[in-house]
Amino acid sequence: MDPTSKQKNQAKRRAEELMRRIGVEGVKLTEYEMNIASHLVDPQTIKVSWRDIAGLDEIINELQDTVILPFQKRHLLPDSKLFQPPKGVLLFGPPGCGKTMIAKATAKASGCKFINLQASTLTDMWYGESQKLTAAVFSLAVKIQPCIIFIDEIESFLRNRSSLDHEATAMMKAQFMSLWDGLDTSPTTQVMVMGATNRPQDLDPAILRRMPATFHVGLPNTRQRQDILQLILAGENLSNAINLEEIAEKTEGYSGSDLRELCRDAAMYRVRDYVRKEHMRQIAQQLQDYQEEERDSWLHFILDGNVPVTLPMTVLVCTNPFTTERFENSHQ
Repeated sequence: MDPTSKQKNQAKRRAEELMRRIGVEGVKLTEYEMNIASHLVDPQTIKVSWRDIAGLDEIINELQDTVILPFQKRHLLPDSKLFQPPKGVLLFGPPGCGKTMIAKATAKASGCKFINLQASTLTDMWYGESQKLTAAVFSLAVKIQPCIIFIDEIESFLRNRSSLDHEATAMMKAQFMSLWDGLDTSPTTQVMVMGATNRPQDLDPAILRRMPATFHVGLPNTRQRQDILQLILAGENLSNAINLEEIAEKTEGYSGSDLRELCRDAAMYRVRDYVRKEHMRQIAQQLQDYQEEERDSWLHFILDGNVPVTLPMTVLVCTNPFTTERFENSHQ
């Protein structure tokens, strides 16, 4: 009995559905390729496009020329071994600056099949299964090419090798790099590995060699922060007193994610302020209703002739808006 049979069957059904959705039919896949295919991403379902990324125009233009153009215009030089997308692309920089968004927008713009690969996908409790899953990544990518294999936080998977590595992990890394280098693929194969990291110094030098196209996605400057704020606040109901240029100047060191969180906090603050004021208004209204109810009860109490003798006249006069003459008449 295989304890993972249920998960494998679920992965198979999901892979078949994804393959049918992205238009890949008639391709025979092995059990391991089916497991990897369950992590395919339909480019049509990716909601991120270049318009959703602000302040990174130079990187976007270079990506379009370096990565997307060879995928889209392959027919111009079909026999060329040089007109190819790079084997690897590395996006590195501080967290929250848009590296994952760039990867999604690249997949959508290029129209490539997109495998969102995670390290946990390649780990298995049985000896030798991880190597088979690693081989399935590239065999599947070749069958459905053009294809982009995206690895987020790539340093957690392909970090510097050392003698302290577990045997299974070392073998998996070695096989991944061997297949990536094209030993089992032809020079015209359109398969690209894209990685994102905020710790490039932890990557193995052999991995960096296989990623000739590197893009530093750094913290935005003042102009870029202003562009990001304009994109985040597009369609929002803003006050005329808001000066985005001034905000951009005061948010030195903020990433795109930080700026979005700043705008979200501002929106939440206004809602909280409104809710609190509304709550205080309701309390004031309830207090006013209570006071009017108490005043009416005192009125009926007085008119019925049930006024206590010891009750001061000043209290009754202040509690009930009657003249002294009417109070005396009611008391008699």
